[in-house]
Formats: sequence, structure tokens, C-alpha cells
Amino acid sequence: MSRTEYVEIEGVPLLATLVPGDGVGLLALHGSNEGGTAELAALVARRCGATSLVFTQPGARRPVHIPSPRMVAARSSLLREFLDGVRLTVSLHGHMRPHAWDTLFLGGGNREAATVLAEELLALAPRFQAVTDLAEIPPALRGLHPRNPVNLARLGGVQVELPLPARTTGGADVPPRPVVDALAAGVARLAQPPATSTQERC
Repeated sequence: MSRTEYVEIEGVPLLATLVPGDGVGLLALHGSNEGGTAELAALVARRCGATSLVFTQPGARRPVHIPSPRMVAARSSLLREFLDGVRLTVSLHGHMRPHAWDTLFLGGGNREAATVLAEELLALAPRFQAVTDLAEIPPALRGLHPRNPVNLARLGGVQVELPLPARTTGGADVPPRPVVDALAAGVARLAQPPATSTQERC
């Protein structure tokens, strides 16, 4: 059962929508700014039975981009609940780097989880390049700030920066199927207990 909460951060009204699930969490902090990220979080979470939390700015003509480290849990009870309830976060963002129109940057503090997602992207969405080497990720997209929500779950998480073609289709906020499939497969692997040798796909 989804729950919603209206919050105000730095004078910006936001709607948070939480759908509880298992211990991996899909997070979209900028659902109105970065087209397709809210939809991608919801699709992957629903496919895998994962938890999702999406922030949007309903009705805003020009949504305000609040940097992730300033989307603090103290201002949103649903964000606190999300971070308390998941053990690992996959935080979805959009980038507009013209030189990297086919590149996903996988930052965040959990580098092992970033590698898992990259493997599934290579297998199921080979059109896109998945970069995990932090030295090759633009500093602003690395997601390493200690107050960034992606790093506040028990096992930290992965900040996935997606170019426009990896999160929209035909000008609409409809994520392409191969990216949905790849992220769902990666989340399914991350959700498996460490002792489980057989990895199931969503």
C-alpha cells in the first residue's frame, strides 16, 4: 500500500510517495526534474517487490533541483522510514552530459553493488556503457557525499546517473525496456541473501 507525504525543503513543496517492499530500495529524489527516473524506480521496484520512494513537484512549471545531500531525512518522515527499512539503495538520477549520451555512471559508496548493476546493464542493455570507475565519473555525478541519501542505508548504495535515452522513449517519460530489465535483474541479484548461489531474475 503506497503512502504519500507533502514536505517542504528549502521553500520547495514536494510530494513523497513510498511503496514498501523488501530490503533493496529504489529512490528517485528528482522525479519532476529528471524525466523517467520516477517511472523507472516504480517499474523496477514493482517488478522485484522492492521498496520505492519517489519525490515529485506536482504542478510546478519549472521544478527546482535540490542537490541530493540537502534532501535530508530530518525533513521527510517517509525518507527516514525508507532509509531505516532498506539495507541498500539504488538512487536513480538523470544527466544531460552531451559527450556521454550513451553512458550510465554508477557512483555511490557501495562499489560492489555498482559492479553488479553494471554487469546486468552490459548483458541486457548493451546499447549503453556502464561506467563504474570513479575516476572516469564526473565529480558532480559520483554520489559520494556522506549526507547523500544514497549512502545512508546500512549497506550504502549506488547512484545511477542515466542519460536521456536511457530513461525516456520518444519524448515521453517511459524508460526503455532493456534498461528496466537490466536494473530489475541487478536489483534481484542484490536482494539475494549472500549465501545464496543461485541468482534469480525478476
